[in-house]
Amino acid sequence: MPAGGDSAHSAAPPPGGGTDGRGVPRVPPPGPRPTGTSGPDERPGRAAARRARRSRKKPKPRWRRTLVWASGGLALLIVGVAAAGFLYIWYLNSNIDKEPLNLSDNQLERSQPNAAGQVPLNILLLGSDSRTGEENQSLGGGSEGGQRADVQMLLHASADRSNISVISVPRDTMVTIPECTDPDTGEVYPELQKERINAALGHGGPGCVVATWELLTGIPIDHFMMIDFAGVVDMADAVGGVPVCVTANVDDPDSHLRLEAGTTVVEGEQALAWLRTRHAFEYGGDVPRTRAQQIYLSNMVEQLQAGTSLTNPGRLMDLAEAATNALTVDNALGSVQDLYDLGTDLRSVPNERVNMVTMPSLPDPDNPEITLVPDPERSEEIFSLVRDDIPLDDPDAEPPAASESEEPTEEPAAEPDPAAEISVSVRNGTGTDVLLPVNGRATALTEELRRLGFALASTDATTFSSSAETTVLYPEAADQANARAVAEALGVPEGALRVSPQVSQITLIIGADWREGLAYPEDAAAGGGESADPGTGGEDDPPPVPEDMVSGRANDDCMEVNPAYTW
Repeated sequence: MPAGGDSAHSAAPPPGGGTDGRGVPRVPPPGPRPTGTSGPDERPGRAAARRARRSRKKPKPRWRRTLVWASGGLALLIVGVAAAGFLYIWYLNSNIDKEPLNLSDNQLERSQPNAAGQVPLNILLLGSDSRTGEENQSLGGGSEGGQRADVQMLLHASADRSNISVISVPRDTMVTIPECTDPDTGEVYPELQKERINAALGHGGPGCVVATWELLTGIPIDHFMMIDFAGVVDMADAVGGVPVCVTANVDDPDSHLRLEAGTTVVEGEQALAWLRTRHAFEYGGDVPRTRAQQIYLSNMVEQLQAGTSLTNPGRLMDLAEAATNALTVDNALGSVQDLYDLGTDLRSVPNERVNMVTMPSLPDPDNPEITLVPDPERSEEIFSLVRDDIPLDDPDAEPPAASESEEPTEEPAAEPDPAAEISVSVRNGTGTDVLLPVNGRATALTEELRRLGFALASTDATTFSSSAETTVLYPEAADQANARAVAEALGVPEGALRVSPQVSQITLIIGADWREGLAYPEDAAAGGGESADPGTGGEDDPPPVPEDMVSGRANDDCMEVNPAYTW
């Protein structure tokens, strides 16, 4: 269109232009216009002035061109999603494998809401060495004896979503694996009193790992998410790599980790090598490897929060496909919408309040050079913080107040029934992963209750519960006064009362914190005895912040390199 003209109303072709074969006027090539031959309605000198202004214009800044490109790309993405979104979401959902949450018959009570109605969330994160599929097989390192969960982390999101605590357990930790039933074949795997924790995955699937963790920690688990080796590689690529740091040039021929000293952004198989190496860090073994995994996860979260992957449509789709292809989750978390809702729920937690710690352990007396066992005192301190919804970086904080829904809804000052009319069932829950249950414990407390006037007290010999802490369960709010009467008679604190629709009567579960005596121990009632820190000590001291905690406040941790694996 000639500048300044209304070509729609001009029938004459431009001078010298003629028409093409379809009758369309030809536009002459640009060039200096002879004097006096300006286009229709154009005053002489006007075109020259416009050309001069154009020559003085600066090029558009790069950010404007990028903004225009991004806006156009986003509009195209929105149109595409509107047209084919349902099919794509269905495709992503079909990628996700789903399994039952818990394969054991003995499951813990769910976490109770706080006074504001908020509920903490516990998710078990697993990394599997599965060798199913060509890509997984090409990565090597798996055994023919079935898949194992070499990475295990319990993520606890506080009820108010102000902080996240992550507990790792090294794969060579010896634990009790409870009896589990394979949901696909119906095969029953018997209980193993002492076995590596990573072997639980081969006993029916991730639901047996959940059962093992609940038995070990006394923490109820709401969901699990498992990713295989190939998924680690694909997600590292999709997120654009994860920065990690080593103190020296490192070369581990077994895991194929080879990095220069300092910070490196690892992708693909180098990301997998970082997570798998057992020799390169410090003096080898599972404890430093677990710490390296925590640093990797913390830095990966920071990469995602930075938004690099989430603002690039192509990379976002790669990440979505990599994640769903590699994921196995519990049935309640089995769709893209469920995962999106979970991510939205956790997104508000500031990265500096994400704290990670490895479960304290001791050398296994039966095989001290190879395997570990949980440190019963120090590990219980950490498990107790999570059960009470207390952050790892503020262990002297008060536990959140219980939900008002747990209080009696009728008369707040309801009087309990006479002791002789209160039915109480007593269970022995004194066994833990490292301690056998105390024989006859439930019978002894049943007899003590009868001596105190609770004539209907009985021993539940058919059900065994493993509980780190003593609790008094009652089926509904109307039974709370009677449950409180039972607790007060034995000296059990108010905080041990729990409403549980899974019990039909008041049930006393004797925990590992009460392995002897007929009265609940005073130090347990006070919330713990002496501090594990030999330099402090004393009943009034708060539990110490774990020394090896990895915090989101500082993700520049550098792994010390084993001198035998440098170059």
